[in-house]
Amino acid sequence: MYGGPPEQSPAEIKARAQELEASTTIQFTLTTCVLLYLSPFAVDYVQKLF
Repeated sequence: MYGGPPEQSPAEIKARAQELEASTTIQFTLTTCVLLYLSPFAVDYVQKLF
């Protein structure tokens, strides 16, 4: 009653860790896709500067 919030089971902790890893992987993949899409435009822009 006064012991604080209930402890999470190891399965819940593992599931949360997997969700965090999955969302991080998706974010990294989307960021990489955007950078690869924009890289030719950046190269052309830099070439026009010099």
